[in-house]
Amino acid sequence: MFVLIIGVIAAILALAILYPGVQLAMADGSVFYVVLGIGLLITAIQLMRRKQSGYFLFALLLIATFAWTIWEVGFDKWQWIPRGALLTFLALLLCLPFVPAGLKTRGKSVKLLRTTVAIIVLLGVVSWFVDPRLIDGELQMQTAQAEPAAAGTPAFPADDWVAYGGNNLGQRYSALNDINVDTVKGLTVAWEHHTGDLKTENDTKEFTFEVAPLKVNGLLYLCTPHNIVEALVPETGEVKWKFDPELKPSPFSQHQTCRGVSYNDSSDFVAAPVAPAAPTAPATDGTTTAPAATAPAPVALTCPRRIISTTVDGRLYALNADTGALCSEFGDNGFVDLLVQMPMLHESSYMQTSAPLVTKNLIIIGGSVSDNYYEDNTSGVIRAYDVRTGKIVWKFDAGKPDDTAPLASGETYEANSPTAWTTFSADEALGLVYVPFGNKSPDQFGMNRTDDDAQFVDALAALDIETGKLRWKFQTSYHDLWDRDNPSQPTLLDLPKDGKNVPAVIVPTKGGNLWVLNRQDGTPILPVSEQQVSTETDVPNEKPSPVQPISSLNFTPAPLREVDMWGVSPIDQALCRLAFKQARYDGNPFTPPGVGKPSLVWPGNIGVFNWGSIAVDPVNKWLIGTPQYLPYLYQAYPRKPDDLNARLFTKEGTSPGNENLGGPFGISILNFRSGLGLPCNTPPWGEMVGVDLTTGKTVWKRRNGTVQDQKVLGYSWPIPLPMGILAHGGTLTTAGGVSFTAATLDNYLRAYNMKTGEKLWQARLPAGGQATPVTYRGADGKQYVVIAAGGHGSIGTTLGDSVIAYRLN
Repeated sequence: MFVLIIGVIAAILALAILYPGVQLAMADGSVFYVVLGIGLLITAIQLMRRKQSGYFLFALLLIATFAWTIWEVGFDKWQWIPRGALLTFLALLLCLPFVPAGLKTRGKSVKLLRTTVAIIVLLGVVSWFVDPRLIDGELQMQTAQAEPAAAGTPAFPADDWVAYGGNNLGQRYSALNDINVDTVKGLTVAWEHHTGDLKTENDTKEFTFEVAPLKVNGLLYLCTPHNIVEALVPETGEVKWKFDPELKPSPFSQHQTCRGVSYNDSSDFVAAPVAPAAPTAPATDGTTTAPAATAPAPVALTCPRRIISTTVDGRLYALNADTGALCSEFGDNGFVDLLVQMPMLHESSYMQTSAPLVTKNLIIIGGSVSDNYYEDNTSGVIRAYDVRTGKIVWKFDAGKPDDTAPLASGETYEANSPTAWTTFSADEALGLVYVPFGNKSPDQFGMNRTDDDAQFVDALAALDIETGKLRWKFQTSYHDLWDRDNPSQPTLLDLPKDGKNVPAVIVPTKGGNLWVLNRQDGTPILPVSEQQVSTETDVPNEKPSPVQPISSLNFTPAPLREVDMWGVSPIDQALCRLAFKQARYDGNPFTPPGVGKPSLVWPGNIGVFNWGSIAVDPVNKWLIGTPQYLPYLYQAYPRKPDDLNARLFTKEGTSPGNENLGGPFGISILNFRSGLGLPCNTPPWGEMVGVDLTTGKTVWKRRNGTVQDQKVLGYSWPIPLPMGILAHGGTLTTAGGVSFTAATLDNYLRAYNMKTGEKLWQARLPAGGQATPVTYRGADGKQYVVIAAGGHGSIGTTLGDSVIAYRLN
């Protein structure tokens, strides 16, 4: 009876494999799925007839499948799963002691199958200790001291965490070392705070809690997805004050998040001399009397210390850091409307999602537009405001880069200019702010870009802090058609070269390149080359660049092959292989999107690196990163010339995602996934790496995270298989030699040995940790590590509202 049931199951499985297998073979793909399907069907028939030959054929099929698996992928255990796990499971059922009792005849076939299964299971155990992606090594501490850099570098943050990246250098590094490789296992929860700010029915899908809090002025400052600012007691999590800017949620918003706030101390501010009063009226003898100028005098600001924040709906505001009250002398009773003089505004088309940069006496911000909603978009202007008054000081508009003076009344910023939406970095000694520009929307079509657009798309621009004038720029990709933004805050540190310390800036990119440049002039420190790429496209008037720049330090994945397709069974793997063969893919990251069929974009637009950036140890010159790998399918769809606002993918009244309304094409952007919702590319989908920046060499590499909280057929996978998972968030490094990250799609905060990548500690989170951990010393003398755990709506992690602090017992 049991043999019959297993035979029926095997027959159904055989037919399910044969269907895509035949299609794959006809598409010039692997023919093994046809062989497997036919072999399994014949085996199933014999099992249903209760013939011992069914066992013999099953053993041969297992041997053939295993040999084919080793030939294709070697001893990569995760790639064994789709090829043989299901067959091995059926074989194990057949090998149960009571199952062969149903056979009409007995012989050595049962023993052959049991022996085959035993060997495969034994090799599976061996494969568990083999990982072809692993790089085992140990980062070395720096002992030689190079000469100081000419410009000097600000001190590392110690007890406080004073800016989004720790300081304005964007290093995400702390000089605290109480928590170190020996003590980190003693971390326990010190407190947990719930903000109460949860997703509502009026919010967009991409509702995310991505904040990196500040610890400064004796308080812990953070913002929630609805841009509510809270000040907490750092040692207890108790709320000291809270301010709600009364954001009106909109489902049209592409993003609903707040990654951080900024701090300014103006307590030592002295006002400029008061201008003389107007001359008095002429006397009878025709003379006038000019009063003397008033001497400088201290001004009692309502906010001697202030928190600077923004809103998703385009407002900039300043709060008293001690009380949470609006700063009345800033803008219009505390607010500056960032939409004033902005052109081409549509509903929720302009957003602020990243922490403002506060440097010297200025607030410097970029902005984000709704990618691919409209053909005509508002400006990507960069603006600098006086931190005390909110008055605009200068602008830099990539659509008009030589004019940095504030606009006159009645003028507007340049429409459709490239944007810079992430947080900036600054070197106050050099007097430069580093602005990582992204693409110009619509991201996948470059037919209408001007020469000014072209030179700033995906460029790092170094601007003069005082004037906004361009000092230098470096372009990280040419004629971007893939949404290859520079999404990360640049990281500044000094690197040794030829016996001297060179002031460097590191620029992570979605394409996987890490550009290491001299931050004084933009010249490469690590080598840069160019590669020839494909330019053929069926999009009219599109002219892809024939070359693209490549950094010697990169985590751009190797080209995809059919054998790299994944799944949990031969069925969805065959379907993924078929989809791979049917898509256009030119074997490099720059396959142009087209109209006729989908183009495989690898890496996809979530990027190898994103807003979480990288973290460094500026003392030892180490870099810790979490590259990720997901492919996407892009396809352009033409719109009728007489109706350029026709919806192709979305309904009226909803956000027009990827419609490019007003343009000749909409763009379909889909995750390249199997029918079960899992990525079609083989894991790892996320890694953690350790790099020696003195050489540019990757010293160690580990899979990062497990699939524990991933959903398969709507249910969370319960087993924490360490395949390596997407990590959307940031990383913290410390002088204690410990790196913290919680960005993976499983709900954990983890601590790693920075030298080797060894996992030292982990804690289960109540929700997704798509944020950046920070650390500080409390008034009690103890070192704390804090993470926001509120999840990410678009990537499907658990939503919540927790802020959790850990400390040593």
